[in-house]
Amino acid sequence: MTSRDELEKYLAGLLDVGRFKDYGPNGLQVEGRKEVRKLVSGVTASLAFIEAAAAAGADAVLVHHGLFWRGHDGRLTGWLRQRVAALLKHDLNLFAYHLPLDAHAEHGNNAQLGAKLRFQTEGRFGEQDLGCIGRPPQPLTGAALSALLQFRLGRAPVVVDGDGRPIKRVAWCTGGAQGYFEAAITAGADAYLTGEISEPQAHIARETGVAFYACGHHATERFGAPAVGAHVAQLFDLEHEFIDIDNPA
Repeated sequence: MTSRDELEKYLAGLLDVGRFKDYGPNGLQVEGRKEVRKLVSGVTASLAFIEAAAAAGADAVLVHHGLFWRGHDGRLTGWLRQRVAALLKHDLNLFAYHLPLDAHAEHGNNAQLGAKLRFQTEGRFGEQDLGCIGRPPQPLTGAALSALLQFRLGRAPVVVDGDGRPIKRVAWCTGGAQGYFEAAITAGADAYLTGEISEPQAHIARETGVAFYACGHHATERFGAPAVGAHVAQLFDLEHEFIDIDNPA
């Protein structure tokens, strides 16, 4: 067991929250009970997740996508009111970490995705050093990389083939990081993996020869929150459970 305040303080230090310019607040977003015995981790603080966490006996939840984002007008209406009402009803603490959870060198989404794919990370690239670049155990064909992604993530990626070169260096950044594609090319990648694709990336892949793999926003970001959750659970002797609410995006 630990206190809410002690857990918040530790997470802020572990994830180096202060160094990031982010799209919303990182840390405790909704205050619940003071003592934490069970922590439930997940990707997004959706109503389905909050209700599942409450049913599982959680005292606190830890997610990548919280409730409040830059530009939000602050009114608790509609779906946002429902989520906040559920948290308050069950006296749940909501901890949310966006870019800090992407970036952590061991427990972060990018580090965990690299480990899941058995890539050897060699460096960082992109804004705030969020992206990773490294190598697979051996050079891959485009088809082999696509098959690996489907096997490890449970869904087929959307692929824009490059020029057919052997894939020796791979860059990746989870979630909605399609805008990092050009930085990945500059960093020397033969292929780039992220969650989503927008219209420009298809043309850039064809014109540069660097393959682009859109693997799913949710699918690529399922690994950071449970890794952090397991870490703090062991440290503070908490019960921990990861609840995954399926999302096709």
